[in-house]
Amino acid sequence: MQIQTLKFVKKAPPPWSTGSISTAVGLIYIVSADWSRADYWGMIKSRVSAFRMNYSVPPGLYAVGDPTNDSDVLVTANYKLSFDTLRRELKGLSAWILVLDTKSINVWCAAGKGTFGTEELIKRISDTRLDAVVGHRRIILPQLGAIGVNASIVQKKTGFRVSFGPVDARDIRAYIEAKYKKTPEMSWVRFTILDRVILTPLEINPAMKKFPLFAAGVLFLFGLQPSGILFAKAWYDGMPFLFLGLISVLAGAFLTPALLPFIPFRSFAIKGWIMGMLPVFLVTRVFNTIDRHDTILLIVAYLLFPALSSYIALQFTGATTFTGMSGVKKELKIGLPIYIGTAGVSLVLMIVYKLKEWGVV
Repeated sequence: MQIQTLKFVKKAPPPWSTGSISTAVGLIYIVSADWSRADYWGMIKSRVSAFRMNYSVPPGLYAVGDPTNDSDVLVTANYKLSFDTLRRELKGLSAWILVLDTKSINVWCAAGKGTFGTEELIKRISDTRLDAVVGHRRIILPQLGAIGVNASIVQKKTGFRVSFGPVDARDIRAYIEAKYKKTPEMSWVRFTILDRVILTPLEINPAMKKFPLFAAGVLFLFGLQPSGILFAKAWYDGMPFLFLGLISVLAGAFLTPALLPFIPFRSFAIKGWIMGMLPVFLVTRVFNTIDRHDTILLIVAYLLFPALSSYIALQFTGATTFTGMSGVKKELKIGLPIYIGTAGVSLVLMIVYKLKEWGVV
């Protein structure tokens, strides 16, 4: 095939492309198999913030190397880190990359949630006119996308036979060189504690951005007196609740994902509630940071902070396939009224606590 320069492509090329290639359906971007500094920085940002939800590439067909109409077609998600990982592992090879619109979600999670699915794959094959670009009728999907794709329906509607490749992109080269045969190791899914911990900043960072508002509310309630705000009292009396707030974030956003397989029950909400209850028990019963005779504050602590940990833990469903889209919706449907009710009851109890403190009731 003839290599063209990007000046023949009307729209601005992506920074990770090196040129374009002429095909029967027009010019297709050639993507670099090497990462730039921007790619590495994007990976870091996508690991530690909500930037992940905007870290995507346009769905469509791309080229690596100098593919021909007989080159392999590999399918991935439009989450840029998934796309980048695949193109990096294809260095030295020539292939086509078909990118599905997964709403900036990685393959594994998108398959579990339904966005890396049968209909999207069929649509993307049709929209890119893949049958005119390649002469064969085979496509390679990552094994982690298998739960979302019905291979027989894809073949029936498009004529393309689906093969599910290895779990890790690093095994793609060996898989192709072995004539599309996988070793048992290539099929093992590893979601280790390290894999889970790497994802926790995505939950910790948004929660900690809201913590100053929580801290301000706590200090205001504890410091509020008929004569005004007493800062020393706010700090001294509010400190246990600030501490409980911090460990609730830690319990829901870090400990629950890290210990995910070892915590009882499948529900993320229940897992997070359990992990939130344990530190509250330690703080109130072992370290005595809240007066045991202050029944109202103890009730608020046992109501509010496990619920907070539960809510934060529930956000981690977007990083796993432990729960499908229907499961997430079911948990939210049940959990949200409980969370709102718990927060409301806690606020009422805190008002009663303050009125008692002032001698009003």
